[in-house]
Amino acid sequence: MSIESSQDAPLHIPVMIKEVLSLLNIIPDGIYVDGTVGLGGHATQILDQISSKGKLVGIDIDEEALQYCNQTLAASSSSVSLIHNTYDQLPRILSKLEISDVNGILLDLGISSLQLDSEERGFSFSGSGPLDMRFDRTNHRTAADVVNELTETELADIIYTYGEERRSRSIAKKISQVRPLVTVSDLVEVVRSCTPPNYRHRTLARVFQALRITVNEELEKLETFLKHFIDILAVGGKVVIISFHSLEDRLVKQQFRQLKENGRIRILTKKPFRPKADECKVNTRSRSAKLRAAERIF
Repeated sequence: MSIESSQDAPLHIPVMIKEVLSLLNIIPDGIYVDGTVGLGGHATQILDQISSKGKLVGIDIDEEALQYCNQTLAASSSSVSLIHNTYDQLPRILSKLEISDVNGILLDLGISSLQLDSEERGFSFSGSGPLDMRFDRTNHRTAADVVNELTETELADIIYTYGEERRSRSIAKKISQVRPLVTVSDLVEVVRSCTPPNYRHRTLARVFQALRITVNEELEKLETFLKHFIDILAVGGKVVIISFHSLEDRLVKQQFRQLKENGRIRILTKKPFRPKADECKVNTRSRSAKLRAAERIF
């Protein structure tokens, strides 16, 4: 997650960059993967520590972000491969690049300001654009499809499971009564009409989170990655994952614990790292970030 300006070349401030670089402990001639490269904030800093013999593989499902990233990284003397794909496809991506293993992997699972501030992308409940929420705009399924096509029970389950929202059933019932919903404003009005004003902002955030996770299959992709990353991480290689809600963080914590019990990794963060107060002042959207890291030992 990051802050970007409204200019053509966005300003990108990566989350917990000092912690990321310290934990990756970059080998100058090594191969590194930024699985959610976005606008290239973390990638730029990683490339600064890689020699001309090193390599960075940047992956992102958002083509618009990749276009900015390509401009940002164009001047690098190191080898860079930018791939339009999802990080859960990392084994296949590396196979095509004829790379057997890597020295470090970074995932920043936050939604960027480029996405969040775009009216037409529909990620923010403060906008009024179409109810979209797709990271990959070649994907045909939008948030409008989800709210208009699923049953009331299915909607309630999604909002409760992925948004951890206690009023999920009343919200789903109201959606089923008034749909079709087409715009962000349509959905905001539904939530407003069936929830109390206190903490409504949080309720809206949870509902939008639940729909975004569903549209982009975010947890399924993370689960797939967590099952396979160990096989492409070299012994001594590091993995760093920054999550922004408890569902993601729980999956990372559980898989790290299991790999530790199996003797495959050493956990580098006894407790998840959190952004320091001065960073949160500069980038308020970083406040919910949690960073976990591990090193492959077998």
